[in-house]
Amino acid sequence: MFGPLLDPQSLYASNAELLGREDLTGLTMLVGFTGFADAGQVVTQVSRELLENLDSEVVAVFDADQLIDYRSRRPRITFIEDHLQDYQAPRLALYRLIDGLGHPFLLLTGFEPDFQWERFCSAVLQLVRQLDVGLVVWTHSIPMPVPHTRPIGVTVHGNRPDLIEGISAWKPTVEVPAAIGHLLEVRLAEAGRDVAGYVVHVPHYLADAEYPPAAVAGLEYLGAAANLMLPTDRLRETGRDVERQIAEQVAGSEEVRGVVANLEQRYDEHASGIARRSLLADENDQLPDADALGAAVEAYLATRDVDEDSSVPRTGDRPDEEGHPDAS
Repeated sequence: MFGPLLDPQSLYASNAELLGREDLTGLTMLVGFTGFADAGQVVTQVSRELLENLDSEVVAVFDADQLIDYRSRRPRITFIEDHLQDYQAPRLALYRLIDGLGHPFLLLTGFEPDFQWERFCSAVLQLVRQLDVGLVVWTHSIPMPVPHTRPIGVTVHGNRPDLIEGISAWKPTVEVPAAIGHLLEVRLAEAGRDVAGYVVHVPHYLADAEYPPAAVAGLEYLGAAANLMLPTDRLRETGRDVERQIAEQVAGSEEVRGVVANLEQRYDEHASGIARRSLLADENDQLPDADALGAAVEAYLATRDVDEDSSVPRTGDRPDEEGHPDAS
């Protein structure tokens, strides 16, 4: 006989007073985890914009000591001359926020757990049931060999046809490495809960930097699915600056322009309805090597001098899952 499983509720500490309020029930829950892909740091930017721009209350905090491998994703700490301070503890929490029109919603965001995935999903399901969450909408991002000069694409999945149909341009059947968001979606669907996921496509040669236009796309899809007005103005302005910098960098290299032109041609052919299995395929219907396609771009961008206050960090300066620059 198997012994009893560990109680999922022991993974988090909740605000009992807040959980008991009637205005916390029946809300939509937005979800985003950092640590898996997060190309263009979409989840990092989305979470930051929501928490910094909207009124929020903490509903529950998950126990990082049970869920994270500190040695594989070391938190940051500041050394100042002769002492240490500002330890940046990893955080995974559920918040109640108010959108631009005064509508409340829930946000579950933070690091992707390294351990206890099934127990974590059970804990989230407990909260979903307790709060009678009507819809769970989550987002993440992946690098794709697509050009930055075309509209940002998205792949949608879940069990709500009204939120899925007619959106995804790329509908493959492919085995991919699982993330906690994937497993949570499966468990929510099995439990009969409405769930939809939006995978933002980020140009792979920009995947290591913050790419605000992709974060804007993520917020727009989340807002549309959840009928919420989410803040995007600051990201849009930053995105315009980033796009100007990228345009200057691309204009300075004939080799880079050729790579971008190649990506544009494939994108346009797919958008025009040419019968190929995806916008990634070449004229022989073969998927290209993304690393080979992007080598020239990445090599070029890595050598560019970028102002210290630039929103386009050099290759190798990618922030970690908590949004802090990687100094390794």
